[in-house]
Order: sequence, then structure tokens, then C-alpha cells
Amino acid sequence: MVAVANVEMAQMWDGEADEWIANADRYDSTDRFINARFEAEVPIGRHNRVLDIGCGTGKSSRDAARRAQQGWVLGVDLSAKMLDDACRRSADEGVTNVEFLCADAQVHPFEPDSFDVAISAFGAMFFADPVAAFANIRRSLRPTGRIAFLAWQGFEHNEWLTTIFDALAAGRDLPAPSAGEPGPFGLADPDTVITLLRDAGLADGQVAAISEPMWLGASAEEAWTFVADMGLVRGLTDGLDEDARLSAMAELRRRIEHRATPEGVLLESAAWLITARRPSRE
Repeated sequence: MVAVANVEMAQMWDGEADEWIANADRYDSTDRFINARFEAEVPIGRHNRVLDIGCGTGKSSRDAARRAQQGWVLGVDLSAKMLDDACRRSADEGVTNVEFLCADAQVHPFEPDSFDVAISAFGAMFFADPVAAFANIRRSLRPTGRIAFLAWQGFEHNEWLTTIFDALAAGRDLPAPSAGEPGPFGLADPDTVITLLRDAGLADGQVAAISEPMWLGASAEEAWTFVADMGLVRGLTDGLDEDARLSAMAELRRRIEHRATPEGVLLESAAWLITARRPSRE
């Protein structure tokens, strides 16, 4: 039986898994520019053993496995459905040095001293107890092993989200997602992050800003087809009467069309690259 401390998050992600699986290629493309920065700034050695936290349908794990050609990657997620899809995609792509585990990284008993680096592409913001989770991940690292996590900066700095919320408000006061609580902005405050890294026993904690656009599609029509079917959009329009819903969706479409460029539909985003290492002596 899988030990889970973050029960609500496990239920949420398995509940949303079908949409993410159906649109995995689109979701994986949205942060292409952020991921390019991540790969450029986070070295993964050819022989490294890598732990990938919150891997979802496994793109980040497969990307790491291609870099650690003579090493091995373990992708961990709370959603069994997403991991089934990750296994299928890895087999289809011929990536053989990656495995997937349905587990809660906050409490799972990883083999101590077994990984060179732990990574996460926006999967480490959801822990109920981030200090406990980061300490558990630290114990899985070899001495001087590293973490490199991507996390969102505050809601107000992410145009790709504020655009959706503003367009769909329809006269309502839509509260922004909470910062500092388990969720997309759980690691949004850099000072808090530095403190929790220290409290988790990690050394040399750093938080660096990454500002790259989110790519929503090659054309306005393609982007609209994707965005209009997002669970977030459906949730924000739930409860509106039909006229208000149509008006709000039309406004969102107008804003998306306005952001079309020769490179695709681009909206600004702001993320943190969180890095630290396990001390050589503890």
C-alpha cells in the first residue's frame, strides 16, 4: 500500500488525470522555453542517478533519462493514472533507463544515499509539509547530491494566469490562488524557500528568477482550442449563466488572439529555479 501524507493532492491529481493525459503533448509544450533554460542551467551527468518529483506523464523524466544515458531516472508522482501514461510514452519513445513509482515523496522511504540529483518541473509546490518533504528527499541524495526544482513565482507575476482570471471574471471578484499553501504558489516566496531549505538540512540554497513566455499554440486558433478546454477555464466559468459565460469566453479568445506572434501565442510567465545540495557531512 502506498503511504500518502498529501491525501487531498493525491485525490485532486487523479481526478484531473484524464484531462492531463488527453492533452499531455499540449501541456508539455507550454513551458518549452522554461524547460530549455532549466536544461541549460541544471547539469545532469551521463552516469547520474536522478529522482524526478511530481513527474506527471513523464516528460521531465524522459528528458533527464536522455541526458543520463548511462544512468537511471526514477519518476515519482501521486497519480497512478498519469504514471501509467508515462510508462506507455517511455516505451513508445524507446527510453529504457527510466522507471516510475506511485508514491508521496514527502514520506516514501527512498533508498538512502542513492541519487546524484533530484529534479522537479513544477511538482514540488504541493507538499503539505515542505520541510519534511525536502528533508526526505535530502536523505535520498548522495553526499553533495543536488536538488533543482522549478516553481512558480507569485500569481500576479504570471500573465498567462492573470489573463485567464481577468477575462473570465465577468464582474465577479475571483480570488487569486493562495501563496505559501500547498498548490501552484506553495513556493512563491523566495525568503520562505531559503528558510525551508535550511530547515530541511540542505546547504547552499539559492532561488534564481526565470522569466520566459508560456507557449499556448502555434496559432491563435490552436491556442484557443487548447485553452478553452482547460479544466481551469471550465472551473472559472462554472456557475455563470449562458450569456455571461459566452461573453467571458469571447473576451478570453480576444486576448489570446491579441498575443499571437510569428513564434506562436505567447504570454509571460515567472518561475523560480530552486537549487541546493546535501552537505558532505551531516
